[in-house]
Amino acid sequence: MEEKTKFNRRLDRILKAVSLEKTDRVPVVLEYAGFAANVTQTPMSEFVKSQKNAIQTMLRAYELIGGGDAINYGSYSPYALCYIFGAKVRVPGVELPENDEPQVVESELMNREDYDRILEAGWLDFFEGFLSERVFNDAPQYLLPINQEPVEDFKLWKDRGIPILQGGVISSPFELFCGARSLEKFFYDLVDMPDKVEAVMDAMAPYMAERVCQSALKSGFPTVWVGGWRSAPFLISPPMWERFVWPYLRKIILEVVDSGLIALLHLDSNWDRELVRFKELPKGKLIVALDGETDIHKAKEILNGHACIMGDVPASMFAFGTQDEVYNYCKKLIREIGPDGFILQSGCDIPTNAKLENVQAMVSAARES
Repeated sequence: MEEKTKFNRRLDRILKAVSLEKTDRVPVVLEYAGFAANVTQTPMSEFVKSQKNAIQTMLRAYELIGGGDAINYGSYSPYALCYIFGAKVRVPGVELPENDEPQVVESELMNREDYDRILEAGWLDFFEGFLSERVFNDAPQYLLPINQEPVEDFKLWKDRGIPILQGGVISSPFELFCGARSLEKFFYDLVDMPDKVEAVMDAMAPYMAERVCQSALKSGFPTVWVGGWRSAPFLISPPMWERFVWPYLRKIILEVVDSGLIALLHLDSNWDRELVRFKELPKGKLIVALDGETDIHKAKEILNGHACIMGDVPASMFAFGTQDEVYNYCKKLIREIGPDGFILQSGCDIPTNAKLENVQAMVSAARES
């Protein structure tokens, strides 16, 4: 009963922050993968061997930190990255030394002829074959999550009183093609054959969100990630962003919200130029998660009273700063970006080499807000 009460209190604090209501204090969320292996002295190769191993290691890390209001994602497999990048990954203990970080591989797995194949076969059939034949074809099959014993990560964390925020990740067509074609080749496609690319994106759009949203709702998760990294405005001209990114990103976000979920916008790189566009989306239904490249004060100025902002303690500060530096930075964020409509978190993941005491300082700053 005590854990259930903790779970409900923590989740309520986060949901109030998202809906821009007053909370008893600013919530703090933990987002990590490699840090869990490092802080528990678990070889990275063991951490990534199964989702069960990853969850148990992440839970141990949570206890070492001393808690938080939620964990951003509650399980981990490097091969899950393949589904959102459309690319291969190199894995510690397989292609890499046992304590290296997993690496997404930049390579041209998809060719220009595949655009027509998508139009002919449909996106779902094409992508299923693409993954099996070109992405997972040389991966150890026992490491793929689909071939492992299912683990109810939501329940494992909930039984300890800890909510998991995201129940899946949705990539936009732009992100998938950046990975599958490689960034350089895909950017050439945008110039050489824009009408074909747009036609394929239009054909893909109806199939991006539905499965992920249904799965998240079934399991009880409050949010799904909608990811943006190479689709950041920093990398793309305004006309191209307006044509090839925003219509599809907007459609995905609206589908997530219309399903009854919160859209957790995981925005890597710099989104300053287009922050105002998020005001086109429903009020109090978004988490705008920033990684330090976007000006969080500008985001607050533009989105204040419309969307919850999450972030953005720098990776460098976790790894190389002091406890006092982290604590004071977090208190500054709470004062200037919060307290309402704000969730304190690392900018993207807590880095693998973060100092435990620095992560604890972030949690302490929120608890004392």
